[in-house]
Amino acid sequence: MNTTLLAQAANEARGLAMDAVHACNSGHLGLPLGCADIGAVLFGESLRYYPDAPKWLNRDRFVLSAGHGSMFIYSWLHMAGYAVSREDVKNFRVLHSITPGHPEFHETPGVEATTGPLGQGVGNAVGYALSAKRAAAKFNTPEHTIFDQHVFAILGDGCLQEGVAKEAIAFAGHVGLDNLVLIYDSNDVTLDAMAVLTQGEDAEQYFTSQRWDAVTIDGHDLHAIAAAVAKAKADKNGRPKVIIAKTLICKGIPEVAGTAKGHGEGGAKFIDAARAGLGLPADEHFYISQQTLDFFAEKKAASKLVFEAWQDVYDAWSTANPDLAAELSDCIGQSVPLDLSARIPAFPAEYKDATRSAGATVINAVAKAMPQFLTGSADLFGSTKNYLKDGGDFSATNPLGRNIWFGIREHAMGAICNGIAYDGLFRASGATFLVFADYLRGSIRLAALSNLPVTYIFTHDSVGVGEDGPTHQPVETVSGLRVIPNLDVIRPGDAEETAGAFVAAMSRTDGPTALILTRQAIPLMNDLSVEFRRDGVLRGGYIAKKETAELTMILMGTGSELQHVMAAAAELGAGVRVVSMPCFERFERQSAEYRESVLPKSCTKRISIEAGVTGLWWKYVGTEGKALGIDRFGMSAPGDTVMKELGMTKDHVLAAAK
Repeated sequence: MNTTLLAQAANEARGLAMDAVHACNSGHLGLPLGCADIGAVLFGESLRYYPDAPKWLNRDRFVLSAGHGSMFIYSWLHMAGYAVSREDVKNFRVLHSITPGHPEFHETPGVEATTGPLGQGVGNAVGYALSAKRAAAKFNTPEHTIFDQHVFAILGDGCLQEGVAKEAIAFAGHVGLDNLVLIYDSNDVTLDAMAVLTQGEDAEQYFTSQRWDAVTIDGHDLHAIAAAVAKAKADKNGRPKVIIAKTLICKGIPEVAGTAKGHGEGGAKFIDAARAGLGLPADEHFYISQQTLDFFAEKKAASKLVFEAWQDVYDAWSTANPDLAAELSDCIGQSVPLDLSARIPAFPAEYKDATRSAGATVINAVAKAMPQFLTGSADLFGSTKNYLKDGGDFSATNPLGRNIWFGIREHAMGAICNGIAYDGLFRASGATFLVFADYLRGSIRLAALSNLPVTYIFTHDSVGVGEDGPTHQPVETVSGLRVIPNLDVIRPGDAEETAGAFVAAMSRTDGPTALILTRQAIPLMNDLSVEFRRDGVLRGGYIAKKETAELTMILMGTGSELQHVMAAAAELGAGVRVVSMPCFERFERQSAEYRESVLPKSCTKRISIEAGVTGLWWKYVGTEGKALGIDRFGMSAPGDTVMKELGMTKDHVLAAAK
C-alpha cells in the first residue's frame, strides 16, 4: 500500500470538496474532509469495483448513508475514473447536474442508493447484503463463484441516532449478514452541537450486543483503516462488522475542525488558507495531481483485469448452468410473465372473504410464477397473510428463504426492501397494518423518488377493523399515501380486483405500489368477467356497471365500499353508472379519451364513497357532486357497526343520490 500517494489523494479530495462547496456556497464539508483518509483506502485499495462497468454484478457495494456529505462520494468517483467528470464536480448542486445536493440513484454512475434522510442508507446496505447472500446461495455452484461481494456503508452519529438504523442493525445481526461492513464516522459532532449533548452510548458495546463484530480505530491512520477493512472482508463468522473510525470533522480547516461549525459550509470562507495548508496550489482549484491521476489509472487497469477474470468465470458458469443463467437474466431484466394474470386462478362465484385473504391466494400464485419474488412482514404474517407457503424463511442458515421475518421494525423493513430493490435482482415486498404505514413513510417516499419497484401490502384498511378502535382505524392513511408522487396506491373492491392489483404491482418496474387490503369480507362482483375486473385495475378506474338508458348519474367507489354503490345503482334506475376506482394514479396515466369515456364531463351528478377522508375525491365528483367519507377518527365497536354509524352503507349512497 502506497500510503504517501493515498495521503496525497485524500488531501486532494478535501480540496475538491472545499472548492465545490465554496463555488455554490452550499453543502457540507465536515464528512468529506473528516473521512477523506477512509475514502482513499476504500477507493484506492480495498473496494472491488470497475468504473467502466458500474453495475458489475460482483462489485463491492458502497452506500454513503450520511448523504449530506455527498462531495465525499463525488470526489472519489471522479478520481477513481467513473463517468463523473471534473466539470460535474464543479457543477455540484447546480440545476440538472449529476452531482445533486444528496446522492441520488440513477443520477450518478457509482451511486448505489438515494441517501440523505439519516439512517436510511444503513437499512439500504442491509438490504443489499441480504440480496447478495441470497444471490450467492441461489446462483453460485461448487465449480463457479459469481457472487461473493461485500457491502460497505459510511454512517455518522446522526444516522446512528435515527431509529431506522437501529432497527436495521438489529435485523442484520440477527440474520448473520457477515458480508456487511459499516464504517462509523465517529467524530463526536452533530449538526447543532457536540454529540455529547444528545448521546452517551458506548458504540462498541452497542454493536456487540446486537451480534456484530466491532473494532475502534484512528480514522486518519491509513494502515489501521486498511487492516480493519481487510479483516472485516476476511472474517466469515456469521456476524456483520462495524469499524468505528474516530475522526476529526472538517479535518484540514483548523478554524472549524472538530466543532459543530465544521458540519456544514461554515469552513468554506477559510479555504484559501486551508488549501495552502494541505499543499494544494493556490492558482488551480478542483486540482488533482498527475501522480494521483496515474495512481487511479493503474488501479482502474488492475480492476479491469479482475473484472475480465470474473467475466470468464461468469461465461463458463452460464454455459454449464443454462437454467440458472436464464433465471439470473430474468432477475436482472426485472422480467414479469406476460401471462401472470392467467396464472392466478379465478375465484369461485360464491367467494366472499377479506381482500387480505384473497391476497394470500394471489401472492402464492405470483410467487410460483416469479421465483425472484420475496416477501416479508413486520411480525404480522398471520394477519397480513402474505406468507409464501413453500418459500422457506430467510436466515443465516437458509439464505434462500423467501419469507423475511422483519420483526416489529416497519421502518427498517421499508429501507431494507429498498436496498433489495436497489440491487435489482429480487422483487421485494413487505407487509403491515395500514395504520402503521407512517412508520415506514420515509422509506416509501425514497422508493418513489428512486423509481424502485417495491410492493407494500397494507391490510386492515379502514374503520372496518372495528373493536381495536380509532388507534388502529386508518381514516387518513390512504389519502396520505396517494399524495406521494410516483407511488401507486391500489385499493381493490373484490378478490378479482385483488388479483389485478398484484399483477399491476408486479408489472410496474419504475416505482413502488401500495396494496390496500381489507380485514372484512367483500362479495365478488359476479356480473363482470374475471378478465374485465383484473384489466380494470391495470387502468386504475373502469365502468363496473354501465347504464342501460341515458346517463344521469355516476356512482364511484373503491375497496369495501364498491359493493354499496353497486347495490345502490340497482335501485336508482337505468341511467346510473358505477365506476370502480381502485387506483387514482393509474387512472390519471390513461389517455384523456379513456378517462372521458369513464367519467364524461357532461355528467355532473356524481357521488363517491370511501371509508376515509374525502379531500382527494373532489377532483372526480366536481363541485356539483358529493363525496361520502369519514372526515373524523373512528370508534371502538364491531366493524359493521362502525361502518353503519359512520355512513358507509348503501342507504347513505341512496340518500345522497335522492
